Amino acid sequence: MAIAPKILAFAGSTRTESYNKKLVKIAALGARSAGAEVTYLDLRDIPMPLFDQDLEDREGLPLNARKLKDIMLAHQGLLIASPEYNSSISGVLKNAIDWVSRPANGEPPLACFADKVAAIMSASPGALGGLRNLVHLRAILGNLKIIVLPDQITIAKAYEAFNSDGTLQDAQQQAAVEQIGFQLSTLLAKLKS
Repeated sequence: MAIAPKILAFAGSTRTESYNKKLVKIAALGARSAGAEVTYLDLRDIPMPLFDQDLEDREGLPLNARKLKDIMLAHQGLLIASPEYNSSISGVLKNAIDWVSRPANGEPPLACFADKVAAIMSASPGALGGLRNLVHLRAILGNLKIIVLPDQITIAKAYEAFNSDGTLQDAQQQAAVEQIGFQLSTLLAKLKS
């Protein structure tokens, strides 16, 4: 019997009603429908200080950075919904990436990123749906040895795109976002076989 791929789903936002939290949960539905075991993580639940190498040298990796790193090490795939802040990724997402990229004793460089596969998406109030930030996110993840699926999703005018239950009003958009999660799960299952 095949072992289900493990996927970590999170958004680069800490806002309670974040459009990107809603978006990544939709993609997680698609991944689960393809047989993946999906863990949803809210970065608000694991706050980290701003990356500071002097802090790291004095105190080591912060507890929550170690916790996030351990969670990432336990998953083969990543579903990431990234809000667009000033045409790039959010500080919260970049800070999390920077902390977990730090090597721990006995770990190879970039241990929690190597051999991972990611699907990326964005929801934004703007007309481009966060498209500009995904260019930056794709470059960052690729440089960290993560394989990023070529397909990505952006949801424009996010303030009017979601229903009160977190689903998308447009059924075709809903299906497309679920499909991104499904694709990630399917590819991970093929890679594991």
